[in-house]
Amino acid sequence: MRLINAFALLSLLALLTAPPVCAQVTFGASGDEGAPFRRQEWRVPSPDADMAAHALLFRPASAGPFRLAVIAHASTQNGLRRAQMPQPEYRALAAFLVARGFAVLVPERLGHGATGGRYVEDQGGCDEADYARAGRATADEISRALEFLRKQDFIRKDAAIVIGHSAGGWGALALVNADPKTISTIIAFAPGRGGHANDEPNRICAPNTLVAAAAEFGGAARIPVSWLVAANDSYFAPAFSQKLAEAFRGAGGKTDFHVLPAVGGEGHAMIETEAGVKAASGELARALNPPKPVATKKP
Repeated sequence: MRLINAFALLSLLALLTAPPVCAQVTFGASGDEGAPFRRQEWRVPSPDADMAAHALLFRPASAGPFRLAVIAHASTQNGLRRAQMPQPEYRALAAFLVARGFAVLVPERLGHGATGGRYVEDQGGCDEADYARAGRATADEISRALEFLRKQDFIRKDAAIVIGHSAGGWGALALVNADPKTISTIIAFAPGRGGHANDEPNRICAPNTLVAAAAEFGGAARIPVSWLVAANDSYFAPAFSQKLAEAFRGAGGKTDFHVLPAVGGEGHAMIETEAGVKAASGELARALNPPKPVATKKP
């Protein structure tokens, strides 16, 4: 009897310590469409082959094909805050884009909220911050989601746009070396990393390192960037944001830099609000539909 019990105990122990059987990861729509704007949950590829990133898709009422807009959300170095982040929606911005014929994907990157998993965008400590590496990691996640949606029948294969916010905007800047036929323009709202160092407004961790990384991105740029910041942004204030944009432009990047009116108590979150989207609507419209060059006759 003791021998049987011993075998039973060993069998139970083996079950408890065995590696988990990984379920097959499936991508695509994971729920029904709803309001507003055919809102639908999706799962898209991530850098971890065993994990799908959560995403929301919004689109017009017709069948398409639609131009694609990917919105890259903000982030934080604080692990607890990342874990508690709600699914990003940017609903007012999505409404603005859907009204102009875009399908809008808002993917949630690894290490955030319901997606979970490892945080691949870690910039490191202040003294050894690697902002270029962090930006490229974010860009890789944006690119995976974008490429998966481009394979869908209702999405156009060309002229996608990427709109990034804060760390998402920084990752968008790292995408400027992509094929201009695939991504026609990038719109970055207060792009950067390391803002609010130690939770202090207007304090940036290793600012010179951030400027150098902006120049590195600009040196490889192939896609034009609209660089927007609110007048009351305390993460990357207009003066510092302009310094970043000038470093990007000085290295060869093409960017239009604009300071937008103050919105709310903290302008860094402007693009998450209806008032912020309204304040940015003029620059957004210009970035989405840049004027075509006028042909001139040869003398």
